[in-house]
Formats: sequence, structure tokens, C-alpha cells
Amino acid sequence: MIAAPEIPPEFAYPQDTDTRFSSDTDFSEDPDGRSGNSAKGKGGKKGKKAGGEKGKGGKGAGRINGHHQENGMENMMLFEVVKVGRSAMQSVVDEWIESYKHDRDVALLDLINFFIQCSGCKGVVTGEMFRNMQNSEIIRRMTEEFDEDSGDYPLTIAGPQWKKFKTSFCEFISVLVRQCQYSIIYDEYMMDTVISLLTGLSDSQVRAFRHTSTLAAMKLMTALVNVALNLSINMDNTQRQYEAERNKMVAKRANDRLELLLQKRKELQENQDEIENMMNAIFKGVFVHRYRDSIAEIRAICIEEIGVWMKLYSDAFLNDSYLKYVGWTMHDKQGEVRLKCLTALQGLYHNRELNARLELFTSRFKDRIVSMTLDKEYDVAVQAIKLLTLVLNSTDEVLTPEDCESVYHLVYSAHRPVAVAAGEFLYKKLFSQREPEEEGAPKRRGRQSPNANLIKTTVFFFLESELHEHAAYLVDSLCGAELLKDWECMISLLLERPMPGEEALTDRQETALIEIMLCTVRQAAECHPPVGRGTGKRVMTAKEKKTQLDDRTRITELCCCWLWPPLLAKYAVDAEKVTNLLQLPQYFDLEIYTTGRLEKHLEALLRQIKEIVEKHTDTEVLESCSKTYHALCNEEFTIFNRVDIARSQLLDELVDKFSRLLEDFLQEGEDADEDDAYQVLSTLKRITAFHNAHDLSGWDLFTSNIKLLNTGIENGDMPEQIVIHSLQCTHYVILWQLAKLSEGSSRKDDMVNLRKQMRAFCMMCQRYLTNVNTAVKEQAFTILCDLLLIFSHQMVSGGREHLEPLVYSPEDSLQSELLSFILNHVFIDQDDDTNSTDGQQDDEAVKIEALHKRRNLLAAYCKLIIYCVVEMRTGADIFKQYMRYYNDYGDIIKETMSKTRQIDKIQCAKTLILSLQQLFNEMLSELGHGFDRSSSAFCGIKELARRFSLTFGLDQVKTRDAIAMLHKDGIEFAFKEPSPQGEGGPPLNLAFLDILSEFSSKLMRQDKRTVHMYLERFMTFQMALQREDCWLPLISYRNSLQAGGDDDTMSVMSGYSSRGSSVRSKKVKPPVATAGTSAVKRKLPEEESSSGDVWQQSIQTPVMMPSPHLTSTAMRDPKRGRDDSFMGVYALPHEQQPPPHPHPHQQHHPQTPQHHQTPMDYNSQVTWMLAQRQQEEARQQQERAMNYVKLRTNLQHAIRRGTGLMEEDEEPIVEDVMMSSEGRMDDLNEGIDFDTMDIDLPPSKNRRERSELKPDYFDPASIMDESVLGVSMF
Repeated sequence: MIAAPEIPPEFAYPQDTDTRFSSDTDFSEDPDGRSGNSAKGKGGKKGKKAGGEKGKGGKGAGRINGHHQENGMENMMLFEVVKVGRSAMQSVVDEWIESYKHDRDVALLDLINFFIQCSGCKGVVTGEMFRNMQNSEIIRRMTEEFDEDSGDYPLTIAGPQWKKFKTSFCEFISVLVRQCQYSIIYDEYMMDTVISLLTGLSDSQVRAFRHTSTLAAMKLMTALVNVALNLSINMDNTQRQYEAERNKMVAKRANDRLELLLQKRKELQENQDEIENMMNAIFKGVFVHRYRDSIAEIRAICIEEIGVWMKLYSDAFLNDSYLKYVGWTMHDKQGEVRLKCLTALQGLYHNRELNARLELFTSRFKDRIVSMTLDKEYDVAVQAIKLLTLVLNSTDEVLTPEDCESVYHLVYSAHRPVAVAAGEFLYKKLFSQREPEEEGAPKRRGRQSPNANLIKTTVFFFLESELHEHAAYLVDSLCGAELLKDWECMISLLLERPMPGEEALTDRQETALIEIMLCTVRQAAECHPPVGRGTGKRVMTAKEKKTQLDDRTRITELCCCWLWPPLLAKYAVDAEKVTNLLQLPQYFDLEIYTTGRLEKHLEALLRQIKEIVEKHTDTEVLESCSKTYHALCNEEFTIFNRVDIARSQLLDELVDKFSRLLEDFLQEGEDADEDDAYQVLSTLKRITAFHNAHDLSGWDLFTSNIKLLNTGIENGDMPEQIVIHSLQCTHYVILWQLAKLSEGSSRKDDMVNLRKQMRAFCMMCQRYLTNVNTAVKEQAFTILCDLLLIFSHQMVSGGREHLEPLVYSPEDSLQSELLSFILNHVFIDQDDDTNSTDGQQDDEAVKIEALHKRRNLLAAYCKLIIYCVVEMRTGADIFKQYMRYYNDYGDIIKETMSKTRQIDKIQCAKTLILSLQQLFNEMLSELGHGFDRSSSAFCGIKELARRFSLTFGLDQVKTRDAIAMLHKDGIEFAFKEPSPQGEGGPPLNLAFLDILSEFSSKLMRQDKRTVHMYLERFMTFQMALQREDCWLPLISYRNSLQAGGDDDTMSVMSGYSSRGSSVRSKKVKPPVATAGTSAVKRKLPEEESSSGDVWQQSIQTPVMMPSPHLTSTAMRDPKRGRDDSFMGVYALPHEQQPPPHPHPHQQHHPQTPQHHQTPMDYNSQVTWMLAQRQQEEARQQQERAMNYVKLRTNLQHAIRRGTGLMEEDEEPIVEDVMMSSEGRMDDLNEGIDFDTMDIDLPPSKNRRERSELKPDYFDPASIMDESVLGVSMF
């Protein structure tokens, strides 16, 4: 085939092509005089062309590649046209049909090459190949010409050029069948050839062929289903016409019309039989094998298309014989395939007329669909819930209460699409049965509204779900239900008396209803999901903004004037209810008080809030009142002055009362009674709650609170709640002053005053860390951590340099006390926690609350480590608890390690090794130096080291320095203490090397040698010869450093066994000894004198030297001894450096002036003998590896010669095309009819059987299989 020229960017396929026929509808036979039914099967395909077809005269003039030339422009190949995707596909197909009617062999050759090119193959099927070769031979030839350098092909290539290729490709096949549906597809030549080709390609082990042909075959099948459906409709119409004509009276009956109708019906029946034969061939030849292909995309294509078939032509395909494939595939491992199954079933269940045919399938696979609502892929879970909603619409009896309950709880899911889908299911199940309203009757409102019972049902569901703190999640899941916006009905249920025969709401139900009402108001006013469900801020549409404004206006008009004040009055003494009610004004349109002249309602509201403040001492109620005042005291509103005056009056009264009570309380001292303490505490609670949201700097609260705290320290009998709230109030005082100074308009006196107050308060909190009361100590610790973080060195960033005098760094004593608090109050067993009182130690809720409190304390301290407020080394006491308290604090400690590593990798590594050293010392103090290394304590430390090692990740370059420093500190610790057994015994901490070996795998290759050299500087000659059990840690650690560090055996083996190796085409060059290399080897020892200066330097952080350039493995010795000239990481004092060992190669160069041959002493002889033995073992190991590689290569060549493949043949990477059927449910087959359409179309001989598939020549398992080779490998 002649390649087409490049397509100009402005090219558009001509719409009105000069063709005589737009489709094949005008012909009953081929223009060449060949009848459509003259050729059958293979004979028609491989028949010789007539003599008139061989020339290029007549209509064939001006044709290239089977296409016409018009106006001097050569039309492009089919592939190029489809690739561009900007042409009218019908005109492209009409052009090809005209070409087919002129010379069907040439046109079919174009179509075959079109499918080959769409697969990404650069090969071309020639006319000679098409005439003389079977499809299997053609496919094999195309496989050999496939480009194996790239795994991409048109269906998978990314980029704008290929974005619409798949759509155009599918559209071409659909239009081709639609335009050929009246004659050409029945000529038993074109369709047989195409189906045979696609079937063969779909059985290829080349993914590109398999993927493209499967997609083409499935789209071809879909097009044929449409044709079959049209034929079925025409047959029904013809049959009705025939019956109508035959039922006429004999005199009026037209016999010739009856004969025509009979003939037409016969032709339609024959065509339908042909179509069914084609569909059967595609289904059994392609679908049955490819629906369980190893590639998920191919499986998804099959399932998607079978869903289309069952939906389009339900009479033929919607039965258990085809549904079973969808049911089986719902167990697929890939989410995208499971998703296609569910979307295919949704199209079927959406049509209620098909429900009767789905009964058996539903009963068989219902449990699987229900279980998929918990799928790990959220998209799959959403579609599974939607499918169950459709099943619920079709019949109410299929799903059991247990099935429904498994979906109900998903309304509380953190994933919003899942929750919304579950909310739709819940609404259909519980709220679809609403009372119909009579026509013409007045609309019922309030308690008599049709939504009243539905709102009660929502409350009952919320209470029964036992997730009372998640009302916001439930409301968000039911966001589409308008009943949740019927606030008038909700308020009526709370205020009005129940009707006769109606049960009143209980106190618990009223509380739940108020909480739900608050959540619905918040959702309508803010228009964003609750915390944990949002995916970030999104831009609201104009419709959503209008809805938000309308809802907010309706809420304000409904609540703020008439309904909300009575609610506050009714529930003013109920702390839980009034807390929620007080939050409603935050979502009002407060301008209505001015525009609607409702000032008297505003004054009534302020009076009610003041009364609530005076009545309650509950912290949550007081904070809600404070937030309500904050919402009303907005300077943008005209009501600001009124509210500000009311707020100031309230605060004046509270502060004056507190000052008076505090003075009396302190004067009485030990004589103060409980009533006086309660009065002080209640007033302090109110002030603290308001100070949280309002600036009370105008009232001097710092002096009075410090005075109270000092008295508590001196006397030691201050009630704990008074101390806790006094600490909190003082904390707010300092933060509000800092907020003022941060604005920049501050005086120097204010800065000095704040600095003094802050430091005095920190000292006060530090003194309270030693208080006997745990709650007081926790409050002091939390406030200290917050203040140290706020006033750290980072406060000057962001243009706040003027705040530098306020920076405060904690002293060592304070850091020590903070760490001691964490160790004594956080890392404790659950039973040791004495915070739970009143005999509630066994209460699970109390334990969870206590754990939550301890997690907050640990997180507060870890933030000090992360932001470098305290020294990073203090984190060692935290990190060492990682394994013991993994379930409680594992996530916090792991995140802290990650953040510290980002700040300073080396210091983090030193902290990790310090934590291991601390645990090791603790173990020694507990078990003694003669401990058993198989003990649980030692194994626990070793496991912790393994966990630490995993946190360094896989990038050895990034962690190179840190790992090196870790090994340095570990080695020094291991040899730090002398042996308790005297000289000749192992050092006290030698077993620590066994723990350190867990980090050896994180060392780079060249660094292992450096660390090993550093280790040998601490070793004596006798240590290297020891083999007792007590020396095993040293031996194992040395082995971990020598693995892969001294030889290149592994690189040799990997180089020969890699998949893409060039063993067949490249030969290893023999080593060539040159003068240059010899000179380099002679110069290496000479450089030792210069490197000695580096070893003499004392370094604090390791700096790895660049790795030396390695020569080819074929040019190196099997195993080189350690090169003493290699400059490592660690330096030792000059006097500690051992003399260099004589190198084996250096003995052959007496001319080197720096090294004179001297007689070796006994120790040097032993060392030399050990080195020779190691080299001999390494040489033998390398020889075994080389023999293994040679045997493997020879076997590969033998297999290829046996199958006709030479060394120069290149094949694309092939793969196993079938997915394992293991794990499928055996009982799914019961009760299902497995008979498919019984159409007797003989299988094409061109399609290769599965037994003919060649082995995977790139799979080592297939090459080395002893059963195939008949030889033993070892």
C-alpha cells in the first residue's frame, strides 16, 4: 500500500463527493456482474479476480490504494481520515462502498490495512499476502513487523491529536455497517473476511492487536444488533400486512400481493439468519474469550457492549445466557470493569418492562450488588447504590430489611457522592409514601403539613442510627429533599400541641429535631457540605446563589420575628436545646431588623440572650451567646450601635461583679465557703466565654487573674475549675494584645508590657505543671505549648519584623518539664489513667474521650518539635514509643518523623538512633549485660529499627547523608563502653550492631564500603577472628555491609538476565590491559598520602564523596580487595589510623617509591590469607553465575531455532491474554440457562485455536520450564 502524504491542518473531507451512490441500497448485485450470493465462505474470499478487474481503466482510473483522485487531489487512506476526525464519516464510508463495488479485493485490502494501522502496526498487508496467505499467517507477519520500542498505540496514545481517535474509529465501524446493511453485508465475502480478521487479531498475544480488534468487533456487533432489530421490526410489519391481506374476502384479496409479501418475508428471514450467524461468530469467537482478558480495558469494552445489546435488542439478548457474563464480571479485580457492569445493569433496570426477565438474575446476584456498596472504589460504590435504587423502584419485595440497612448507614459516609446516593435510596424507601393532597383543598401548613410525618420519620431514623453527632452529614446526604426546608413545619412541631390521637415528641426527639433544623438552616445559608466532606471551595452558579439568597430571606422572615423568640422562651432552661437555637441568628439576614422596622424585636432578642447568660453557667451555652453577640456586633450593619451598647452593659456588670467577688474571696482565704467559690467560678466562666470572641482589653483582667493564680500557687487549695478558667482567661488577654500589636499601630510601651506579661504568665504556667491536680496540669501544658508556638521565632515572618522583641525561646528546664509531662501523662496504659472518675473506668465512651485528650496533648508537644521550638533530639523520647503505643499515637509519631526529616534529615537520623540507644540502655539496666538476644525486649527494639528503616523510603540518594550519620553514631555507641568481662571480651553495647544492621539496606553500594572501613577502625585483629555467639552481632553487621558492597556479581547476573538485554546482538569484549589502566592502578596507593589530610579532619555531618567511576565488569577482577585509598565519610584522629594493609597488586610493583617491600609479620600473613580465601570464593561464585547465564542463553537459542525464530528476529512484547478464572463462585451457575443462540455457522479456519498460541518468549518461566525442555537445570 502506498503511504498517503501528510495531512494539511486545514484539510476537510469533501462533503459532496462525486459518487453515484450514497450507499449500497441501489444495487442488488455487484457492479462487476458478480451476484451477492455467488461466492460462499472461503471460496468467495480467495477467488481470483476477473480479467476486467486487473486493469486500471474505466472506473478504476486515477485510483491509488483503492481511493479516487478528484480535482487532482489524492484522497487519504482510511486511517488518516479517521485519525483527523473532522470529516463527515458517511461520505468517507460512501467512498469506500463505491470502491468496494468496483473492486472488492482492493477495497477489502484497504479495510484490512485500516485495522492493522489502527493497532499501531507499521506493517502493510500487500495484495499478494491477501491472496495467498491465511489470516493466521498474515497476523504472524504483522506481529514480526510490530514496533517493540514503544508500548503505545492509537487507542492509548495521549495528546490532542489522538483524543478523538476512539470516537471516530467506533463511528466509522457503525456507519460502515449502517450503509452496507441492505446488500453488501449479505454477500458472504466482506463480513466473513472482516470477522475472520478481527477474530484472529483478538486472539493475538500482542496487546495492541487484541485491544483494537476487540473494540472493533464489539462495535461491529453493536451495529449488527441494530440491523437485526430493524429486520425484526420489518418482519413483524410484513407479517401483519400478510395476515391482513389474507384475512380479506377472496374477491378483494390480491394474490400477487400475498406472493410479494411472502417473498419479502422469506428474504427478511434469510437476512436475519445471516445476521444471527455473524453475531454468533463474533460472540463466540471474540466476546467469550475477551470478556476475561488479562487487560482490564478489554474486559470493560466487552461488558459495556453486551449491556448495549441487551438494552437494544432485549428479545434476543436479555436472558440468563447473556446476563450471567455481567454477573460473573461483577467480581472483577479492577474497578473500571465492575463499574461497567453496574452501568450496564442500570440501563436494564431503568426500563420497568424488562423487570420480569431480570428476576432470576436479581435473586442470584443481589447479594453481590449489595456488597458492592462498600466497594473500595468510590465510583463503583456510588453506581451500586444507584442500581439498588432502581431495583427498589421496580419492586419493593426484592431487598430485605438487612439489605436496606446496609445502605442506610452510608448516608454518614465521608465521601459525599456515596452519601448523596445513599440519601436518594433512603428517600425512596422511607419518604416516597407521602399523603396525596386533594385538588382544590387549601394547602395545609405547619403541623398539618404533609411533611410533618416525613420530618418525624427523619428524626426517628436519626435517633435509631445512634450517630447523634452527625446530623450535619445526614442533612447533607438528603440535600435534594425539599421537606428538610419546611422550617415552619419543624417549628410548629416544637411549639404547637399535638392533635387528638397524635403522640407528642419526647424530649430526646425534640432535641434531635432542633439539631436537624439547625443543620438544615446552616446548609441552606452557607451552601457547602460539612467538614470532612468538602472537596474545596467551588464557584456557585447564578441559580445556586439565587436559591441561597431566597432561603436565607425566608429563614429570617420566618424565625427572627415570630417563631424563634417563642422557641427561646420555651427552651431557655434546657442547655442542650438552647445552645443550638442560639446559633440560628448567625445565618439570618440581619438587615431585616432595620429595613423591616423591627427594632423592638431586636431589643427583645437582646434581653432574652442576657437572661440566658445570667441563668446558665454551661460553657457551651455561654459560648453560643458570645458567638451570637459577635454575629450581631458587625460594624457593617446599622444595628451595630444598639448591640454594642447592650454588650458593653453586660460586660461591665460581669467584670464589676467578678472584681468584687474576687476581692472578697481572696480576703476570706481558707474561710471561703463553696457558695463564694461558685459565684467566682460562674462569673469567671461568663467572662472567659465572652473573651474568646470579644476584645476585653478595656477591662484590666490580667492583673486580677494573675493575682488569683499567685494565691493558688501560694496556698495550694484553689478549686481546680477556677484555676483552669483563670489560666484560659489570661491566655485570651495576651492573645488579644498580640492581635492589636500585629496590626502595626502599636506603641513601644505596649510592646514592653506585653513582653513582661507573656513571660510572667509562662512562668506561672510552668509552676502549675507541678500541680497535684491533673486537669490543671493539662490546661497549663496546653496553654504553654500554644504560647511557645505563637511567640516562637516564626512570628516575625510575613512582614512582622517589628514583633521580634516578643520572640521567646524556652529554657532547658522548661523543655525538660514539658517532656516529663508527656512521658508521665501521655505514654501510660489505659488502666493507669486516673482522669476518669465516678467509677466509669470501664465506660468505653470515657476511655475514648481520655484517649482523645492524650492525643491532643501529644500533638501539641510534637508541633513544638516540628517548628523547632524545642530541640529535635527531645523527640527521641517520643519516637521510641512508636511500636508500644502504635494503635494510640502511631499516626502522630509517624507524621512527626516525616516532618522532622523534611526539616533536617541528618538531625532526624541522629534522633532516631538516639531513641534506639535509649531503649537499648533501658534494656541493659533491666536485664543486665548477659541478656538473651531472642528476648522480647531485644526483638522489640530490632523491630522498631526495622520500622524506622522503612520510613526512609526508596530514594537512597536523598537519605544518603542521614543514613551514613546514623551508622556512624551506631558504631560509636556499640564500641563506646568496654567489655564487662575484661580485655578480650565483647564491648558492652556490641549487640547494638544487630539492631543497626536493619539500616544496612538503606546504604548505597559505595557507602557500605566506607562504613565497613569505619567499623574496622574500632575492631582489633582478634575481633575479626572471633566466632563465638557473643560476637555474632559484629559478624552479622559486617556481612550486611559486605553484601553487594565489594563485588559486582549481582550486577553481572542482572545484566545478563534482564528482559531487554542484548545478549543476542552484542558480544562482550575481552579485557584489554593498557598502559593507562596500569598507571591508574599504580597511582591509587600514591594518593593515600593526600587523602590522609581528609581523614585527619573532624567532621560533624557526613558528606559522601562521589562514587568512583566503575569500569566494565569484564575488565575487573572477580573480587577486588578493599582499596585503602577510597576516601570515606568519617574521619578519625591521625593517631587512630591503622597502617595500610599491603595490597596484592602492589607487591608486583617494586618500583613504587612510596611503598617498600618488607617482610610480613604473622598478623599480616593471616590477613593476606583470609583475603585470598575470600577472593577465591568470590571467583567461584562468579563462575557459577556465568555458567548459569550461558546455559540460559543457549536454551533460549534452542527454543527459537525449534520454533523457526532466529536470533535476529525481533518480536513485540507479548503477554498472557487470559485472566485466571480462579476464585469465581461455583454456585453462580445453578438455575441459569447456559444455552446461547444456537446458530450453525461453521467456525472460520483462519482463526487460530488457543492451543496454537506460541509461548511467551520473554517470560523466564516459559523458557526455563523443565517439562518443556526435558532437561534438569541444576
